[in-house]
Amino acid sequence: MRLVLPRLYVILDSALLNIPVQDCAQELADAGVRLLQYRNKIAPARELLHGSRKLASLLIPLGVSFVVNDRPDVAVMAGASGVHVGQEDLDAEAARELVGHEKLVGISTHNLEQFRAAAATSADYIAVGPVFATSSKSNPDPVIGTEFVRRVRDLSDKPIVAIGGITLDNAASVISAGADSVAVISDVLRAADRVQRAKQYLETLGAANHTATA
Repeated sequence: MRLVLPRLYVILDSALLNIPVQDCAQELADAGVRLLQYRNKIAPARELLHGSRKLASLLIPLGVSFVVNDRPDVAVMAGASGVHVGQEDLDAEAARELVGHEKLVGISTHNLEQFRAAAATSADYIAVGPVFATSSKSNPDPVIGTEFVRRVRDLSDKPIVAIGGITLDNAASVISAGADSVAVISDVLRAADRVQRAKQYLETLGAANHTATA
């Protein structure tokens, strides 16, 4: 059975949060967000594990899928729903070996070669980006645009998550291009009212027309 991801995927990037990550996660879960990732690039391993355990114990009973960025070992020990790895992290099969087949493995890709390679792995979903210019990374990969999403849609039946520069104004166009889900960071975390912004995304994405053929 093909995995169906929620259309809104919010990444809790510790570098952008001005409140405790658990408080933000609770807000977003209450707003209806059902897929969250915890990204903390600077926390020591012990701190990352502690925070991930708290998030898992908070979110999973609420029916929210919770993914840890980069660290499959932490995802397992925290009781998370899965892990998301990048091109410089453990590869998808190594991550799968650690987390097992019951948990999600997602992988980031930035070009056609990486996408094809990811499609051949046991990864559950493939992230592509940055679709638009983004400020969430200090050294982002080249912008790929929605045309890239259309191009790779026919190359795999794995869910595609579009990331990078997603805003309320362009989110629906990414779903129309064939993405199953959009990953949002700044436009939710930096919003004056995160709950209201998340609800706006859920409404917009729920009404978006999916033209994928895969």
